[in-house]
Amino acid sequence: MDISHYQNTCHWLAYLASRFVAMSVLLLSVLGAAFAADHAVILMYHRFGEDQLPSTNIRLDQFDAHLEKLSSGNYSVWPLAKIVDHLQKDMPLPDRTVAITIDDAYLSVFTEAWPRLKAKGFPFTIFVATDPIDRKHRGYMSWDQLRQLQADGVGIGSQTASHPHMHLSSLADVDAELEKSNQRFLTELGLRPNLFAYPYGEYNLAVIKRVKAAGFIAGFGQNSGITHGYDGYFELPRFAMNEQYGAMDRLTLAIDGLPLKANQILPADVVIAKNPPDFGFTLAPEIATNNQLRCFNNTYDQLKISRLGPRAEVRFPGPLPSGRARVNCTMPGPDGRWRWFGKQFLVP
Repeated sequence: MDISHYQNTCHWLAYLASRFVAMSVLLLSVLGAAFAADHAVILMYHRFGEDQLPSTNIRLDQFDAHLEKLSSGNYSVWPLAKIVDHLQKDMPLPDRTVAITIDDAYLSVFTEAWPRLKAKGFPFTIFVATDPIDRKHRGYMSWDQLRQLQADGVGIGSQTASHPHMHLSSLADVDAELEKSNQRFLTELGLRPNLFAYPYGEYNLAVIKRVKAAGFIAGFGQNSGITHGYDGYFELPRFAMNEQYGAMDRLTLAIDGLPLKANQILPADVVIAKNPPDFGFTLAPEIATNNQLRCFNNTYDQLKISRLGPRAEVRFPGPLPSGRARVNCTMPGPDGRWRWFGKQFLVP
């Protein structure tokens, strides 16, 4: 080989090496951008194709449309446990990461939802109250069916034994519920779940303490919002999907959502002692200067907000009716996406 040919070869190899490095840097930057989220969206379902119960049911045509949307290529459907692990370890997630959760272990989960989710390759988590399974209630799954789901990699979470209104129970009864259900899971499935969903999305500060003491690492409600852990992991939000609130525009708004991070939330307890409550929270620094915060209540619609720096004070024009009261706060984000923060109050 003459010297000029040798030099040309070296130059060409050097050029290829530089291009490889450049492409590697580009690929890493793309992957870094894709795995740059510190939040996820959690969807919650109950029944599938049980059209006689619309408040907890999603029609099969609606659910099929949801799965088609999630499989469009813009979303990453992850197991709920993996999302919680990433958030708690400050590990980034892909943007538009979604978890699918199902409450109450109705039979239609086994007959309708599971085959559809399996065909799409989508993981999901089912939260189970053990008493209806033990008592073989009509319309519920059996332990054998739950074992089939477990063997297929479906996540199993706890929803107590009898599915009570936990904030109305004594702490001794709360402990008994958790202990009983944990033992039933160990006996029937060989595991003790570490993820917990509050029945009806109802709890109070005392219940949260008992759930933590029982060894659970995260608790999930039924208030809308984007999950991020900025204010802890025991009041994590989920978007409830049913016939009324399962339209494609609402699903899209939810799964494209961004977190509206808030902490120092008052009142601290979901069960309010004063009606109406003096509701307030502090915005995270990265959104504290955004003046387009809006809050809405299911009784009074848009609420008045007073801002002092990052602090937002929200006032109701009158008392809230007894039962569950919800406030959803939103703020426009980049690329036409919306930030969400939801709070549920329990009014005695």
